[in-house]
Amino acid sequence: MFTYIKESVEELRNNVTLPSRAESSNLMVIVAVFSILFALATWGVDTVFSKVIKSYFNFVLN
Repeated sequence: MFTYIKESVEELRNNVTLPSRAESSNLMVIVAVFSILFALATWGVDTVFSKVIKSYFNFVLN
């Protein structure tokens, strides 16, 4: 276990490079836009299903 942690830390120090501040900002904007779009799509599907279920139960109960 200790060897794994030691090798992981070594790999992070030697092989991983962080993106620049500008690239990080661009990626953050892309993630935010897709998150908002996905949230809106989820809300839309939820709204449609809710209306379908309400209509079904109104039809069945009446």
